[in-house]
Amino acid sequence: MFGRLARKRSDPHALHAQVRPGATYSPWNQDQEFRAVYERLRAHTLVDIWRCHELWQLVAQSAKLSGGALLEVGVWRGGTGALIAQRAARCGISDPVYLCDTFTGVVKAGDKDTAYKGGEHADTSFAAVGALLADIGAHNAHLLQGIFPEQTAARIEAETFRFGHIDVDVYRSARDSFEWLWPRLLAGGIVVFDDYGFIGCDGVTRYVEELRALPGCAVLHNLNGHAVVIKWQDAAAPGA
Repeated sequence: MFGRLARKRSDPHALHAQVRPGATYSPWNQDQEFRAVYERLRAHTLVDIWRCHELWQLVAQSAKLSGGALLEVGVWRGGTGALIAQRAARCGISDPVYLCDTFTGVVKAGDKDTAYKGGEHADTSFAAVGALLADIGAHNAHLLQGIFPEQTAARIEAETFRFGHIDVDVYRSARDSFEWLWPRLLAGGIVVFDDYGFIGCDGVTRYVEELRALPGCAVLHNLNGHAVVIKWQDAAAPGA
């Protein structure tokens, strides 16, 4: 995967090339509260410090809304889920944080996905993530094990949401997660796609690009690899 990226760096027309912005502002270095939480969780996530700090900040922004739960689909070993739960609690959000995963690896890989075949990232477990949440004191977090939304969403069907983090690696799983979440997302709510900017996750990139045509929202490409979708009015997701 990374060999392919190295070969493409010299091609000015390549879809993927190393991104090296010239900006230098690095608030994560001075954010002592974030750093203390991140250092406890960094071994439990593949998400780098830049994206983790963005999640930290965006959860705080979502606290401006009057209500709504938080949702993560694609938990792996629980690092970002615990980070989201910790930030929500520290911001005074009393609504629950739902963390959804099969804990048996990637599902729904298909012909729109270039690298994932299914079953990747299975090196985790429901029990291990539960232990991490207990250790860090994330009592507002609730684990839902199974394929989302088919097997677990019925348990949270009545909730509305202020924030979603979709980290599922493949097109169909990203689509299914977003289409379930979108009509339940409050105006002003935020959805973050973790896999948007990375080679091998082309299915997620493709789906987010389709969302640019969705009325009632803004789709932002952050050069750290995130795509951030902000909802300002109700509109049906594509295919819903």
